[in-house]
Amino acid sequence: MSALADARVVVVGLGTSGRAAAEVLRTLGSRVLGVDRSEAAVDAARAELGTGVELVSAPDEEALAEAVLSAGADLAVVSPGVPAGSPLLTRAAAVGLPCWSEVELAWQVQRTATTAPVPWLTITGTNGKTTTVGMLSSILTAAGLRAPAVGNVGTPVVSVVADGGVDALAVELSSFQLHLTHSVAPEASVCLNLAPDHLDWHGSFAAYRAAKATVYARTRRACVYTDAVTRAMVEEADVADGARAVGTVLGTPAVGELGIVEDVLCDRAFEPSRQTAAAELATLGDLAHLAPGGQVPAHVVADALAAAALARAHGVPAAAVQAGLRAYDGGRHRIEAVATRGGVTWVDDSKATNAHAARASLGALPTGRGVWIAGGLAKGARFEDLVRDVADRLHAVVLIGVDRAPLREALARHAPDVPLTEVDTGDTGDVMTHAVAAAARLARPGDTVLLAPACASMDQFASYAARGDAFAAAVRELPGDPA
Repeated sequence: MSALADARVVVVGLGTSGRAAAEVLRTLGSRVLGVDRSEAAVDAARAELGTGVELVSAPDEEALAEAVLSAGADLAVVSPGVPAGSPLLTRAAAVGLPCWSEVELAWQVQRTATTAPVPWLTITGTNGKTTTVGMLSSILTAAGLRAPAVGNVGTPVVSVVADGGVDALAVELSSFQLHLTHSVAPEASVCLNLAPDHLDWHGSFAAYRAAKATVYARTRRACVYTDAVTRAMVEEADVADGARAVGTVLGTPAVGELGIVEDVLCDRAFEPSRQTAAAELATLGDLAHLAPGGQVPAHVVADALAAAALARAHGVPAAAVQAGLRAYDGGRHRIEAVATRGGVTWVDDSKATNAHAARASLGALPTGRGVWIAGGLAKGARFEDLVRDVADRLHAVVLIGVDRAPLREALARHAPDVPLTEVDTGDTGDVMTHAVAAAARLARPGDTVLLAPACASMDQFASYAARGDAFAAAVRELPGDPA
């Protein structure tokens, strides 16, 4: 690994992926400096990494940039927490300092290793990434492959690449990671969807779209698209010779597409006789365990088709697609049924951290049967379109979080007759206890109480997972026995 041996590399951000990058770089013989704005993160890295890595803290963005640029670095491996317009990335670009994501580092480590590189199947999108990457890993595993889900979920990809012992990688990529990923050449790739999100980080929707579109760059076998927006990304992408464009549709597939006929998920893209027939991959019944309301949501079917397309691009047989989808457990906090009490179903979709994701969950509810718990950190988003689209599904709404005003205003405009309760408390534990109690008072037998916040969680909770856990705990504390 001559390019990194004895190189001066600064790792910016000492969270899980940053510590993993520092450890791998140290093993490769790099001279590593780790920098973070948090003293606690520096202390945690020191305890984990021990000697051999220099560690410093920088109190603000300017100090962070100065620490990196004064280090005489050959390379910076930068955390997704550093925004695109930050002083560090702006000044690094001006002086020509290369900046990589941890994902880019993993790719560089793999391509220069002595062992044969394993194929990457890459997934991005505003929503559905974690579900799709989990489904994909499950399908590949059902085919007998060692294929963990990595990247923006699970173990940092650089650690898995360094350890070896896998046959393929199912890689979830955020727009933050893609922004500093320059040379990854996946076997197959997909952008699931695109809606405004993280505009505060990227600076504009155009920049956000450009980051997402790079998932298709250099793809070798199949670029999977799901709609006209993502198809345009594929058409614009600079891909390897011979790479195919493959579509997914929630209807009868044409040649070159995967789709659904009645209740059968089928393939007319990779099936050898696709001109006249489709390969049956699975049925909606194989996804029934992911439908707490009794009907498989359209976005779950869409994610399954995308995962199947990537797996089929890798050569996985149809039987493995069915077995993998059956085995996939849905993950925590993603349309997760918590309990049924008094005929009311309680569902945790805390992972719905933006309007696009919340719309998918709410849209799957029967008309007028949803008690919606929403709110949190809005990240500058507006909710007019969301509320207008789902107003007919709502029986009542409970608002939490610091950014309740945009949701309140959208509800007043587009759902003025829907009862609204606001929880105004700064204590994290009390927030969800009060929200669940309010929802219990509003819900009727046959209703679904859905936590789909449409907002980030960091205003009142450590993470979306902590928010979902608090919801589930509060539901369990309600009087009466859950079903």
